[in-house]
Amino acid sequence: MTGGLGHYIDAAQITLYAFWAFFAGLILYLRREDKREGYPLVSELLGQTDIAVAEGIPDVPTPKMFRLYHGGVSYAPRPETPTIPVGARSAGLFPGSPLEPTGNPLVDGLGPAAYAHRLDEPDLTIDGKYKIVPLRDGIQYYLHPASPDPRGWRVVAADRLSPGIISDIWLDEIEEAVRYLEVALTLPGFEGQRVLVPHSFVRFRKQMREVSVTSILAHQFADVPRTRSDECVTRFEEDKLVGYFGGGQLLATYERSRPML
Repeated sequence: MTGGLGHYIDAAQITLYAFWAFFAGLILYLRREDKREGYPLVSELLGQTDIAVAEGIPDVPTPKMFRLYHGGVSYAPRPETPTIPVGARSAGLFPGSPLEPTGNPLVDGLGPAAYAHRLDEPDLTIDGKYKIVPLRDGIQYYLHPASPDPRGWRVVAADRLSPGIISDIWLDEIEEAVRYLEVALTLPGFEGQRVLVPHSFVRFRKQMREVSVTSILAHQFADVPRTRSDECVTRFEEDKLVGYFGGGQLLATYERSRPML
């Protein structure tokens, strides 16, 4: 019987069917795993209601716990309820219409100024120290003699007005690179307050002893997101800073937000 059974079984075809079953299961598993971020979806028209929340097929997976290197845990999907951005209204009557700001889009985190709600804790080195610190605290670091030292230089915004003076440099101890410039504001009502400017948004003018920041206007430095500490910056604060200055490239002035043609 064994010999006869072999005449009716096509080993290659069985292998092919097994591969198809495996591949279908793999697609289902990966599709389920990629729903750990951004799901369930929320309808723009109906808002956060039972009938408006969509998971699709397959369902959103149950939360998985990840143990963090420096302690604590993180869950995916996250337990908090997804929210619709505030400070904006739909520009059209159909789902997916662009949002129009109703307030300050740089502060409300809309469009190019959007940011992710990352962990509101500082990034750490492998030995548990703050990864990004001001140069005044990184005593083992110094600027190369050939590099410009902007401390004491005035900041010039997009409108050619100065909102403050560079008071310090914040560096990444792991990458050994400058991440932020600290600005001591001179704006009326904000004198002495300090804000951080991401290094990628500045240009040095050594001959004029100026630091140019063309992404925002001088008075908009007053609304730059602040850090809780003068010694470190959290991951959430970093995203807000980059979103604020990045959004200014398009939203700092009315003219920037309009079509060029």
